[in-house]
Amino acid sequence: MIGRISGRLDWRGPDHVLIDVRGVGYIVHVSDRTLAALPRVGEAVSLYTDLLVREDLLQLFGFPTLLEKEWHRLLMTVQGVGAKASMAILGTLGAEGVGRAITLGDARAVQAAPGVGPKLAQRIILELKAKAPGIMASGAGLSVDAGAAEVVLVESAPAPKTPSRTDEAASRRATASADALSALVNLGYGQGDAAQAVATVAGDLPDGDAAALIRAALKLLAPK
Repeated sequence: MIGRISGRLDWRGPDHVLIDVRGVGYIVHVSDRTLAALPRVGEAVSLYTDLLVREDLLQLFGFPTLLEKEWHRLLMTVQGVGAKASMAILGTLGAEGVGRAITLGDARAVQAAPGVGPKLAQRIILELKAKAPGIMASGAGLSVDAGAAEVVLVESAPAPKTPSRTDEAASRRATASADALSALVNLGYGQGDAAQAVATVAGDLPDGDAAALIRAALKLLAPK
C-alpha cells in the first residue's frame, strides 16, 4: 500500500491533485482545506495517503498529517460515511476540529460539512465519541507534517516542502492537547472526562501550552 507520496505538484483540480513522482503521476484526492494549503504547481509536495479499493476503482486520498489520516479512516467506519463525506468533514473542521466536535458531542459542527445531515452527524458522534480520546492522546505523535517526516514510502527527487506556519501551529496545539490529556489521565481522571475537558479548554485557549490547558481543564473537572 502507498502510505506517503513526495513529488512535484503538476496539476490542481477542484478536489484532487496530480503529483509527479519520478515520472509517474499519481492522482490524489484531497479536502478543500488541504488543497488550499498546498504549494503552487511546480513545487515540491508531500502527503500521507490512504488507498480506497473497490471492484472497479482505486482512489488515493491525501492528508497533511497522520492525525488527519487517522480521523479519515475512523470516520469511514461509521455507516453512511463514505470517502466523500469524510473529506467534507475534515475539509470543514480539520483534524483538531473533528476531534473537538466529537469529544464535546457537537453534532452541529459536524453537520456544517457539505452533504452531512443531522442524522448522520448524530450517528458519527454516538459511534466515535468513545474512540475520540484515544486519537487525541496520540495526537502529538500523529501531527507530524508529511513534508517533515523522515521515513519516505514513495521517494522523489524534489525536497519536501517546508511546513507552513499554519502546519506548525496545528502541530503545537495537537502536542499540547495530547500532553494535557496524558497528564490528566495520569492524575486519575477518566480518559473520556479528561478528553472532553481538554477539548473544551483548547477551544478557549488556541495558543495555550500544555500547562495552561491542564490548569484550565482541572478547573472544569473540579467538584462543584
